[in-house]
Amino acid sequence: MRAMAEVVNGSEGSAALKMKMRLLVWALWLLGLVSSKWIDGFDDLNVTEQHYYYDQSYGVSYASKPLLVGLTLINGAAAKGAAYSVQYLVIFGSSYNWFVRSLSGLYSISVIVKQSAWMEHYQATISTEDMDQEQKGGGWCDSIRSCVYRKNTRHGSSTYMERQIQFSGILSNKAEENPDFFNWNRVKLRYCDGASFSGDSQYKVGQLHFRGQRIWLAAMEDLMSKGMRHASQALLSGCSAGGLASILHCDEFRGLFPWTTKVKCLSDGGLFLDTIDVSGRRTLRSMFRGVVWLQGVKKSLPWSCANHLNPTLCFFPQHLIADIKTPLFLVNAAYDMWQIQASLVPPSADPHGHWHACRKNYAHCTLSQIQFFQGFRNQMLNAVKGFSSSNKNGLFINSCFAHCQTERQDTWFAQKSPHIGNKASYFHSLLVINLQGVAESVGNWYFDRADIKAVDCPFPCDKTCHNLVFK
Repeated sequence: MRAMAEVVNGSEGSAALKMKMRLLVWALWLLGLVSSKWIDGFDDLNVTEQHYYYDQSYGVSYASKPLLVGLTLINGAAAKGAAYSVQYLVIFGSSYNWFVRSLSGLYSISVIVKQSAWMEHYQATISTEDMDQEQKGGGWCDSIRSCVYRKNTRHGSSTYMERQIQFSGILSNKAEENPDFFNWNRVKLRYCDGASFSGDSQYKVGQLHFRGQRIWLAAMEDLMSKGMRHASQALLSGCSAGGLASILHCDEFRGLFPWTTKVKCLSDGGLFLDTIDVSGRRTLRSMFRGVVWLQGVKKSLPWSCANHLNPTLCFFPQHLIADIKTPLFLVNAAYDMWQIQASLVPPSADPHGHWHACRKNYAHCTLSQIQFFQGFRNQMLNAVKGFSSSNKNGLFINSCFAHCQTERQDTWFAQKSPHIGNKASYFHSLLVINLQGVAESVGNWYFDRADIKAVDCPFPCDKTCHNLVFK
């Protein structure tokens, strides 16, 4: 298993360089997305990575070539016990000669001209074992069998990963697509450890080495040595299992920088709930238990939780977010489609197929099935009640059947992207009126332009959703 990252750098004027890159900004992201016309079912792919349909009617032109980012291995990670390599693409402007010289001879670097500043991003392409006991994806693996399977896939080794990845949404380098972060440097660390960068154990059976925590530390050390330590602003973000990783590592990330650096974290689609499925069982808790104990995650969990709760429970964000000291923003769909597919209505909980049509397409749900999903939304809002009481934190919870909305261009920032507004709603007796989409909400929160607690009214009131429909 080998981890990789992509870095995108912009050009910077000599004046800023002389000031030791004072305006250097970084952001990290953990997620994985792939585009196609239809979304394949989670019961087939078993992944949190999804295949989305980008519709030009959403107001974004795809005529221009997207930013494609290649891969560069970091050598020497194995010497740090990571047993993996991290991969980057670095894009420099002509005035970045100092930084280019510092990398010369150490890495395989691609150099092109781009805009100013830095943004760093970490990706997690994640999945979990289906309830039919067959692992077909790569992400969280909770058994010897599933982890052995993923070892020789792109979810377990950089050998099988794509050579290039498209940067869009919050990773876009175009101001019209990403107004607040387009000129930041961006690094994407490819995820393949199977425990949200938190595992640290090994098993001779299957020759398995779980090194997620060591990968994280090796990558951070490498990036700090390349100038990230000079950043004036930093954002650690991620989607799905990557969103969970951004929560788990948020305060740890804050600790890398001096207190003069503005550091915040963003979790997109990472608010996984410890909830009961349609059969009355806790499917996701069972799977998380396997991940935590198989991969030795306990020692990587935040002590504020692990000192009084079972380690498995501390892998659920609902038990972590209120105690995180670093400002954190949660973007989540109230009817999270990954959780519907894998946690609320997994195939094992519906042996007679009563939920088969509903779990793939909300339009095929009965009134009682929709009410079940409304109960899930209520659990989500209760889970963030204490978290949202802090002014430093932010929320964007829209009433959509979706999953991961920050790296998709059509849901991040487009003419017809989802928004919460033109209506009023109540969140724990607080009147919420918001006219912003995801990108505006995240940007306003990060740059302290507004206190963002955007919570949508219940389904079916939101007509701006880009709902996911499965085959």
